[in-house]
Amino acid sequence: MTIRSRHNVRVTGPDDGQPMVFAHGFGCDQAMWRHVAPRFADRYQVVLFDHAGAGGSDPAAYDPERHARLEGYAEDVVSVIEGLDLHDVVFVGHSVSAMIGALAAAEAPERFAHLVMVGPSPRYLDDPETGYIGGFGREDIDGLLESLGSNYLGWSAAMAPAIIGNADRPELGAELTESFCRADPEIQRRFAAATFLADNRADLARVRTPTLVLQCSDDIIAPDVVGEYVHRHLAESELVRMAATGHCPNLSAPDETAAAIDSYLRARR
Repeated sequence: MTIRSRHNVRVTGPDDGQPMVFAHGFGCDQAMWRHVAPRFADRYQVVLFDHAGAGGSDPAAYDPERHARLEGYAEDVVSVIEGLDLHDVVFVGHSVSAMIGALAAAEAPERFAHLVMVGPSPRYLDDPETGYIGGFGREDIDGLLESLGSNYLGWSAAMAPAIIGNADRPELGAELTESFCRADPEIQRRFAAATFLADNRADLARVRTPTLVLQCSDDIIAPDVVGEYVHRHLAESELVRMAATGHCPNLSAPDETAAAIDSYLRARR
């Protein structure tokens, strides 16, 4: 299979534009960027793709052993970038893809110009020994993974509206629920374990790529204290606290999300 078919890669915008790669979060696919990515296609070479096991990716691309850790997904990101021969990349990662992008940039720093982390978390589990607050206790994560394994559709319907965090806009929760329900439940259970049991705090020190951290308010997945932690532990970063609420501003607040990214990049030209 080619790298394009492997990850359902779609490229728009000028061939000579600076590459801007968008990566989706857990339970989603590249469609989650449809309100944001096109806004950059007049100036940037916009690259969309699906992680292994998601969206229109080739089913053969998913390897249960390799994708049991976020590093496997980061290897895929580097493969996409190298396969398309991209340089000076602006990588925009939502949720778990923020840390996947960080791991990729640490491994192939020569390919990356900027990282944009939307709702990042290097560790979702609290760590009482160090005082780190990730937002979840071990019982919370164990319960989440058990629910995913026993009743994925029920978990999706219950959790998606809470993750979106815009109760006055139920259509957003319905869209995320539908996205979850399109995904393979067993792959998503494994991806959830790779995501919520990961501890990538030490990897932040390996990232030398300038980074924009976008932090929403009332985010139950990656609370404000986590965004602040990521900002403090990156060598070069800017933290922007958004007015948007919830964990998916690419859906709930695309105008604000695109404007924050654009303002950051214009200031660094």
